[in-house]
Amino acid sequence: MQQLSVNGRRDKLLPATSLQVRRGELLLVSGIRQDQRTALSLALSGRLKSSAGHVEWDGRPGIKSLRQASAVVDSPGVNEPEQHLSVRDLVTEDLSLIPRRHRGPVASKPWLKVNRFEDIAGLWAEQLPAGRRVQLLTALALANPQTDLLVVDSPDRHGNPDDWLPRLENLAYDAGRPLAVVATVMSFPAGWTGPAATIGNGVSDGDLPPDCDFPAGPLEASTTPDTTPETEDAK
Repeated sequence: MQQLSVNGRRDKLLPATSLQVRRGELLLVSGIRQDQRTALSLALSGRLKSSAGHVEWDGRPGIKSLRQASAVVDSPGVNEPEQHLSVRDLVTEDLSLIPRRHRGPVASKPWLKVNRFEDIAGLWAEQLPAGRRVQLLTALALANPQTDLLVVDSPDRHGNPDDWLPRLENLAYDAGRPLAVVATVMSFPAGWTGPAATIGNGVSDGDLPPDCDFPAGPLEASTTPDTTPETEDAK
């Protein structure tokens, strides 16, 4: 994506931001404000229409293809688990949201056993340790076999990098199912040398040279607003 932005009521909910991510790669995107991190997560996954810019996935522009390939994980105020929801009910609820053509049994007990979450089955969402939380929620997102792009919203709000970074790296670099993984964070972990971007790293429209053309990439944007209706089916 290039130059993607989202207008808010008074200022930019998401200032112009450019980034690229590929399968088999974990990209960290930093931003101080939670609302901007969430706006990026939703825009990057096709859940929020941009005011300017155009995202593209696998050479296909538009929101629909992006939404079908992506999953947003643990986004505050959007799809984070309700604190007093049991893990069993959370699993049943999330499995029921998978498109019917890819849906298996929605009962939580067999899924929890197969995926080795029986140790937390009796907990409430608010009781989940940070590491198990990210493991559970990413596993639920990947229960949909179409998910190729995983966007994790602010995992650092629950714990230190040791609680979430190894899990996201393992998912991105899994040879059996390599994923494009993006995590929005308040700041980069100490010593991070992997792919990184910063919210607001784009240039304003007034700074763009005439006839500016951006290089193609696996996930990219142009300056044409996306007009796909927000009601498209998503994973």
